[in-house]
Amino acid sequence: MKKIDRLFIIGILIFLACILIVNVIVNHYDFSDNSREHKVALNRVEQAIRAYEKTDNRAPDSLQELYLVCRMEPYGCLTDLESVQIDGNQTAISSLVEHENEDYYIVVTDRFIYKITYVPASSDNNRIIIFLNVVLVIVGIVLICVYLYLRNNILKPFYQFSELPYELAKGNMNKPLEESKNKYFGRFIWGMNMLRENLEESKARELEVQRDKKMLLLSLSHDIKTPLNAISLYAKAISKNLYKDENRKKEVADNINLKVDEIESYISDIVKASSEDFLTFEVNNTEVYTGEILSFIDDYYRDKTALNNIDFKVDDYKNCLVNGDKDRLIEVIQNIVENAIKYGDGRRIWIETSKDAEEYIIKIINTGCKLPDNELSHLFDSFFRGTNVENKNGSGLGLYICRQLMHLMEGEVLAEIKSEKDERVMEIKVILKLV
Repeated sequence: MKKIDRLFIIGILIFLACILIVNVIVNHYDFSDNSREHKVALNRVEQAIRAYEKTDNRAPDSLQELYLVCRMEPYGCLTDLESVQIDGNQTAISSLVEHENEDYYIVVTDRFIYKITYVPASSDNNRIIIFLNVVLVIVGIVLICVYLYLRNNILKPFYQFSELPYELAKGNMNKPLEESKNKYFGRFIWGMNMLRENLEESKARELEVQRDKKMLLLSLSHDIKTPLNAISLYAKAISKNLYKDENRKKEVADNINLKVDEIESYISDIVKASSEDFLTFEVNNTEVYTGEILSFIDDYYRDKTALNNIDFKVDDYKNCLVNGDKDRLIEVIQNIVENAIKYGDGRRIWIETSKDAEEYIIKIINTGCKLPDNELSHLFDSFFRGTNVENKNGSGLGLYICRQLMHLMEGEVLAEIKSEKDERVMEIKVILKLV
């Protein structure tokens, strides 16, 4: 903030310098067109005087007479007209120009000397300078007010939480932002605090899960040592041929198998502990119209599939009210359609619907299914990828997430491989609970 304030002060100083320069320029420039008015009037009156002398052979007695005879419009800046014959006495000529405090203009003809008194038009420079300074001062005040407003309502609040992303990146979740009713950042501050709290909760939950898993792994690792020691003792005894009786040897072999099964059980528990709870889901179950979901899917994939030359169609459907989370349901169907695009033959994908007394079923079907029948039961397992994936990228979590989400929405998702017109198709059913 101090740097910004310094920049603003520098800007104000530059603005004041500009005002000073403008004042200097204006003072040295005459902006008034009226300052030449009396010069024009004097020039025209001089020409009229000479014309009057030639016509009447005498000097006009006054400006009014001159205006009348010469048919001229009166000039407001000219106040008086006096004349003296050139061959008159010197005293009269001197008295003609003796007033030093008046502005006048001398016209000399062949017979007369004329004195035309005028009032010079005042210059508009002062008014222009005052006007410009008032405008510049108003602009300066407006700029200062705008800066103070931006400083207090945008810059200062932004400066206060500019360090938060850095702190979050370092893992410091304990620095909340003060709540604000600022119309620009109030909702943003609220959102950042929510993000910080969610990250803090996620971090605490992850630490707790990791601690529990570590304790479980340590416990299972300790438990494995017991059957391993037994197997080791049996192996040493067999290597030293301590068991002469065949029945005893068979009994020892059976015990080794039991210990191996026990170890496998422990290993299965370790694998399960390592994989469970690695994903958490939040679902907000409400009443949702299926028409909104299917309409969105139809609009979303119509152009995308057309670009890939895939025949995509959503069959006619009934708009029913089901239990679920609209965003999560769209996510589930999108995930299934994306899999159909990725692992199908790219010819045809279509969506069918059906309804019974308690359930609403959405079927996503695609041609070109290459998944072996014996792998179908593992399709919704975490990290499972069938032998049909070839070189396509993936994590094996998409359908696992779909099933978890559907269970949270009191629904189900099932897979079935069918034959249609002598070709194998994959059919995924999304089963929703009617309201």
